[in-house]
Amino acid sequence: FNRDGCQRLDLSGNARNCFLTGNPDSYRNFTGRGLRCLLDVPNTEVSRNAHHGSGRFCSQSSQPPGEKIPSLQISSMGQLPHDFPAWNIQTIRSFHTSPSLQAAPVPLFWIIAKPAQKLFAIILGRSIRKWWKALPPNKRELFKESARKNKWKILLGVSSLGVVFVMFYFTHLEETPITGRARLMVFGKEHFRELSQMEYDMWMELFKNQMLPETDAGYQVVETIVGHLSESNKDVPEVSALKWVIHVVDEPAVNAFVLPNGQVFVFTGLLDAVSDIHQLSFILGHEIAHAVLEHAAEKASLVHFLDFLSLIFLTMIWAICPRDSLAVVGQWIQSKLQEFMFDRPYSRTLEAEADKVGLQFAAKACVDVRASSVFWQQMELAETIEGQPKLPEWLSTHPSHENRAEHLDRLIPEALKIRESCNCPSLSGPDPRLIFRLNMQRLLELAEGREAPNSTKQDPSKPKLDFPHT
Repeated sequence: FNRDGCQRLDLSGNARNCFLTGNPDSYRNFTGRGLRCLLDVPNTEVSRNAHHGSGRFCSQSSQPPGEKIPSLQISSMGQLPHDFPAWNIQTIRSFHTSPSLQAAPVPLFWIIAKPAQKLFAIILGRSIRKWWKALPPNKRELFKESARKNKWKILLGVSSLGVVFVMFYFTHLEETPITGRARLMVFGKEHFRELSQMEYDMWMELFKNQMLPETDAGYQVVETIVGHLSESNKDVPEVSALKWVIHVVDEPAVNAFVLPNGQVFVFTGLLDAVSDIHQLSFILGHEIAHAVLEHAAEKASLVHFLDFLSLIFLTMIWAICPRDSLAVVGQWIQSKLQEFMFDRPYSRTLEAEADKVGLQFAAKACVDVRASSVFWQQMELAETIEGQPKLPEWLSTHPSHENRAEHLDRLIPEALKIRESCNCPSLSGPDPRLIFRLNMQRLLELAEGREAPNSTKQDPSKPKLDFPHT
């Protein structure tokens, strides 16, 4: 802590990129080297200290002295200071018993009721179609004539229904914490707390035999980073209100997520994939941002609202289509249009917002925020080397790795200003983005040098190696 109360975490050191060494074979082995290159957790301990202060972006701390936490060293990225603060982190290894009989959370009720609603809409639409087909021709004409005479009344009724939906939408708008973006929130926080507990029990049951112990180096790293991020951002009410609980799962998937109730799940595949503590800090900041911004409740609210509107269209499809087979095709088209026009773009928007807020969280924790975009460049490179097909971004719920890296590059200057306002130590060493580009160029030169002895003449029709961000 400095004199202004800001937490100082020197993560800069003499940074070097452990992912790229100029050897093309290192790309194949980067996932296996990540954690070894990243961290070395010794057996020594340092005392926790309590400090008080204030800062514009930074948070305050008030922990009781005397507690201890394992120190954290980074073999190739410098060393953390030994006045690391204490954090309020709980460790849970026991399963919660099932509560007594109680009403199911509202979101869970709607999830269960959704198939019934669709079935009702299909039956209603199909019944209307059969009723219309069974009418004699003269009654059909009388019905059409009556509809033409009362068209203004029908239009007024439809307009009234539209006004009800619009009023419902605007009366359920609220501001997103931190960013201030207007969003639709149908479900309350208390509903999702209950749902989060149910999801937590499910994940704990699924991974009960894969949980790493607290003494594991990877667990201690995640605990240290999450603790420092939460302590550095405790001035944000949504951060200080949650108790962050760490779970590290021995699973090769490159993944991490945080439940709305503060349960942090990190897979060892992610620990192997990152090159340094800065990248891991940003990823965890991103996942914490999802929980703080209540993206799960927001996404569920939007899906619920759109599904309710789609019931009207579903009824119309089954009423208008002359055959059931055509109605099924129409229903499939309607669901895909909703998915690709609303659901997936909205998910990408939430991911971009979590990147922005997570970068701010990392900046206030004095992390080298420049490493954030390098992580996504590495992920893109890894997929290219593994030969994974590149899907268009509009088919995904997440932005593409390339667009994500570019978006973070645009946010980094602002994050560096936040970092500076917290009186963080100056970043020493070259920019990790520059190191990545230089090593990419070196790798390309080595690859071209290996191809040169095999052919005396370049074939202009042969495609050259094309690596991203070179």
